[in-house]
Amino acid sequence: MRIGVAGATGTVGAHVVRYAEAAGHDVLRLSRSNGVDLLTGTGLDLDGVDAVIDVSGPRGGTSSKKFFASVTERLLSAEARAGVSHHVVLSIVGAAKAPFGYYAGKALQEKLVAEAGVPWTILRATQFFEFAEQNVKKIGRLTIAPTMLSQPLAATAVADVLVGLAEGDAAGVAADLAGPEVMRIADAAKAIARAKGEHRRVVEVPLPGGFGRALRDGSILPSAQAKIVGPSLEQWLAESRR
Repeated sequence: MRIGVAGATGTVGAHVVRYAEAAGHDVLRLSRSNGVDLLTGTGLDLDGVDAVIDVSGPRGGTSSKKFFASVTERLLSAEARAGVSHHVVLSIVGAAKAPFGYYAGKALQEKLVAEAGVPWTILRATQFFEFAEQNVKKIGRLTIAPTMLSQPLAATAVADVLVGLAEGDAAGVAADLAGPEVMRIADAAKAIARAKGEHRRVVEVPLPGGFGRALRDGSILPSAQAKIVGPSLEQWLAESRR
């Protein structure tokens, strides 16, 4: 089958492309580096595409809600014109419970997808192990991490599940996807620093407002029916060092 991947060069998108091609699918990369601007729709041609996997995300100064509203509407319109039979989108566990900041954009994206005429599947995943490294601030020998309770997983595991979903029929909201262990993001950041041989002190800082409260109180933890996938953080770190 032919699969379009929106955000094909991102953290998850690059893995989605690799897994889809390894499974024998024809992949259409929907990214700026391949002449497609998802925000404006320039170069967006989905003729012959069977399914679209959307793992795109905002960069620079574009707000989360503006980005996801524009990109989702353009993708769905192009899919309807081309007769695409399945729209698969990656969302975040807890987006609807904590619609603030980036999560507000994902909550809006879910709403737009669910109301569209294209058959759809939404996969809500917890944060990635990569998040623990990308979303901390390093100041001298200190690492500042948000106070956050999550059940993180590897981006490769998310990509694998997304490709499997795209190969099947539209399923609505799929089971939450999460890693094997509940942990504080600060602890994940400490483990990553140790694995790199860095001796840094990690300090937790609670974020203000409703979003910060949601990060702390378990609102972004998966449901009891979640699908749990490996690797563990320790296994992921070991694989990353190879």
